[in-house]
Amino acid sequence: MIIDTHCHLDNIKYQNDVDKVIENAVKSGVEYFIIPGADPKDLSKAVELATKYDKIFFAVGIHPYDCENYDEKLLTKYITHPKCVAVGECGLDYYRLPNNPKQKQETIQLQKKVFIDQINLAIKYNKPLIVHIREASNDSKQILLENEASKVGGVLHCFNASKHLLPLSEAGFYFGIGGVVTFKNAKNLVEILPLIPQDKLLIETDAPYLTPHPFRGTRNEPKYTKNIANKIAELLDIKIEKLEQLTTNNANKLFRLFGYQNRTKQ
Repeated sequence: MIIDTHCHLDNIKYQNDVDKVIENAVKSGVEYFIIPGADPKDLSKAVELATKYDKIFFAVGIHPYDCENYDEKLLTKYITHPKCVAVGECGLDYYRLPNNPKQKQETIQLQKKVFIDQINLAIKYNKPLIVHIREASNDSKQILLENEASKVGGVLHCFNASKHLLPLSEAGFYFGIGGVVTFKNAKNLVEILPLIPQDKLLIETDAPYLTPHPFRGTRNEPKYTKNIANKIAELLDIKIEKLEQLTTNNANKLFRLFGYQNRTKQ
């Protein structure tokens, strides 16, 4: 069993064949899927898919690139849904900031505010966080610790393979490993992977983005979790069966996937 803990099945790139994409993933051994919140306009599609498929779950949140569209009322509308398992993907992304110094600072401050708002929302509703970090490791770590995100924990997604973030494993945070681990230039991630506690490892595709080797240049799909898992197992020198069991248990521990039926009766 493999769980894809981060796949954007609500993305427009799947609008014509999402059912086939899910079918192919299941045939490849993917048992559960989590759709992170990123763009508010896609949230209803994520809820629709989670309602239709027993093995699909979703999170409510907004990507730092879309933070100007943050709408807490919209997230709150769906956060108590029995298939909602997390808040995010929220976080900080300094990769594509405005060149104008004033606009750059305003964007950073807005990202931080919206990030903190979503941490508070996660704590209020007792949901783990899905955290996006890109070229913002120091600020992200500081915000997570200062705002008591350890109360709910979460997963660090797209975290730049920064050793600076490893101590967050002691604050209840897991590390999502995706297709980048298969890239030839993934030196940092390959070096840091053995340093991540194995009980804090998760598998993700970030589909339709970051397609693993040898399929780079094509649309990513959850079926490629098997390729990612095989590469992780190779790098850690453990059997693929052990890795699958390990990461499945980790995902269930964080997101409580296997007990959602009980939440529908509450």
